[in-house]
Amino acid sequence: MCGIAGMMTVDGSPPESGILDRLSSALLHRGPDGQGRHVSGNVGLVQTRLAIIDLETGDQPLYAPGNKETAVAALIANGEIYNYVELKQEMAATDFATGSDCEPPLHLYLRYGPDFVERLRGMYAIAIHDMSVGRLVLTRDPFGIKPLYFAETERGFVFASEAQAILRAGVLTTELKDEKRGELLQLQFTTGRDTVFQGIQRVLPGETLIVEAGRIISRSRREALPEGERLTTEETAALGALDDALTDSVGVHQRSDVPYGMFFSGGIDSSVLLAMMARLNERPVRALTAGFSGTGVHDEREHARAVAKEAGADHIEIDFSEQDFVDLLPACAAAIDDPTADYAILPTFKLAARAHEEGLKVVLSGEGGDELFAGYGRYRHAARAWPMRKPMRRKGILQGLGVLRQEPENWRAGIAAAERDADKAGRSALQVAQAVDCADWLPCDLLTKLDRCLMAHGVEGRVPFLDPVVAKAAYLLPDGLKIRKRRGKWLLRKWLETGLPAARAFEPKRGFTVPVGEWIAARSKALAPLVAAQPGIQEICSSEAVVSLFSQIGKRQGKAQWTLLFYALWHQVHILGHSPQGNIADVLSSR
Repeated sequence: MCGIAGMMTVDGSPPESGILDRLSSALLHRGPDGQGRHVSGNVGLVQTRLAIIDLETGDQPLYAPGNKETAVAALIANGEIYNYVELKQEMAATDFATGSDCEPPLHLYLRYGPDFVERLRGMYAIAIHDMSVGRLVLTRDPFGIKPLYFAETERGFVFASEAQAILRAGVLTTELKDEKRGELLQLQFTTGRDTVFQGIQRVLPGETLIVEAGRIISRSRREALPEGERLTTEETAALGALDDALTDSVGVHQRSDVPYGMFFSGGIDSSVLLAMMARLNERPVRALTAGFSGTGVHDEREHARAVAKEAGADHIEIDFSEQDFVDLLPACAAAIDDPTADYAILPTFKLAARAHEEGLKVVLSGEGGDELFAGYGRYRHAARAWPMRKPMRRKGILQGLGVLRQEPENWRAGIAAAERDADKAGRSALQVAQAVDCADWLPCDLLTKLDRCLMAHGVEGRVPFLDPVVAKAAYLLPDGLKIRKRRGKWLLRKWLETGLPAARAFEPKRGFTVPVGEWIAARSKALAPLVAAQPGIQEICSSEAVVSLFSQIGKRQGKAQWTLLFYALWHQVHILGHSPQGNIADVLSSR
């Protein structure tokens, strides 16, 4: 796991060392274990390393064939190639210079060109400089687990693991795209290729870009979800296939030369991971759980404690308090440069800090379980007969509350485009809904949250559900093995029923929530004028309407208050350039 960045100039000159220095400096938190640099012709690459596999010889850039002086290609990568062992076995005649999991992709590129990605299993953002033809190749894993951003500027093509690094490099001015800001405030995340920053775009999940002379000349894309007819598998056979897939995926996701653990909520997805990890590990699994005492939301720690005990796990509990909310939210907003107003950033951020304190450099997490096995309530609506079906995310967070000076008209355009793209022949309405979430919600919200919160503390997050083997076993299942008796994740629950009985897979579960509404309500009189006075808020909202909103009580009003509070802090740090040091009031009071 690392931070990667680089530049290819338009005029053929070497990239300025100052730009490369700033790119590298902006990504140091992602790679505290070392730095690497490659400059050749009009290309410069930088990498900051978090050492996970091959601690001794795995420094990047990696070169092939031979050493740096004789090489024709150089690679930097952020992520893990889980099938690197099998790839090395297939290429037994190749003289590998390191034990790194990222060296096989470089040799595959020399054999197959850009099609090398078809042979990779993992989470990755990779950049290859092919010196033999003056070409830069960028690629991102199909689910978009690892981030990658770029900008085409007058001076050249610039890319980085985080959007903020491109801004700090000084090649663009910091400006917002109005339509993407509107989308953020209504959805809590932004969709598609364009980010909220003017001029900065995402390499899409599964996409490969080829760049020459500082300009993109071609794009191709590898799909994450399997194609084909829905399986006709009956339940017993499907359970066997699922067990094989989980054993395979969790097994390769545990390949590591450093200590690893997991985030454990006690819910279905994390309990499945714990059960499988306990089966595959000789030592107790280290499982970290967050809870919220003294609030109105249900605290899952007692249940998680019982499940962890049955699994023989080393269970570590943390409490996330109202004071943590006050003290940590500015740092969370600073970490989430590509903004997602997802309140789950709060416990994730503190869990990551504790994982670092415990000496864990790798954490497995359950993202993707809901999307692949149909866990969300909105999927049950999608699976209904057509007259009863409702579109997902049909109402914006701030829509109709009278807070915005002007309601954005096209805030749902990105979701609508994803719906059109996902509606392929042969897919059920449920599969379309799952595909829509896999296209945007997953990479642009959940995985962004996980990546930034963990990398802020030098911890790598791995997601075994988002693996091609698991996707093949899950996505093409009959709808009835995903949703049955008004319960989602039916097959996963059936597996867990015997895999870890203490998880009580078929008992009603309360959805995971963070009591931000309570915490904001307790401080609403102080927060209202601070939020209303923010330049970023005043650009889009009436101050009086904001103050009025913060005086209201209700689930929808609470979510709107949270969204504006997060955006106000995010804007202070990423647009106005103010320090995130201090608590909420400190940062909102800075000028």
